[in-house]
Amino acid sequence: MRAAILTLSDKGSRGERADASGPALSAWLAERGVETAHTEIIPDEADLITATLSQWADSGLYDLILTTGGTGVSPRDVTPDATMKVLDRVIPGFGEVMRMRSLEKTPHAMISRAVAGIRKQALIINLPGSPRGAIENLEAVWPAVPHAVEKIQGDTRDCAPST
Repeated sequence: MRAAILTLSDKGSRGERADASGPALSAWLAERGVETAHTEIIPDEADLITATLSQWADSGLYDLILTTGGTGVSPRDVTPDATMKVLDRVIPGFGEVMRMRSLEKTPHAMISRAVAGIRKQALIINLPGSPRGAIENLEAVWPAVPHAVEKIQGDTRDCAPST
């Protein structure tokens, strides 16, 4: 599986803050045998996020595209809105599980607007901007990610044994 990580941060894109989430996610993925083929930091601009996600998914180079940052309710938190514009199909269960798991740690999980879904043959998942939050959310949904990617890319095997 090949992944790409898009960090959304106004300060990070200007070099005013180091990105800790992107490298943390890349290291976490590497431990699971997933190659992070591309990373990028861009500002919280909806049109730029939409264009980048579309380009990456349409290229066919990445099976999994992770975003980190911009999933809350601040005026500049536009990642879910931009992501929804590019998705062919939404997978609501990913966001539901991430919020449910995060609620075990903080009531602020209720204001996460993270979404996940499919564009072409890529799975796109929005994650929080903090390294710990990003990893915890990815861990919550990871048991389904490899299977989802296989299905998105055309695997026709049954999901469960017939009885």
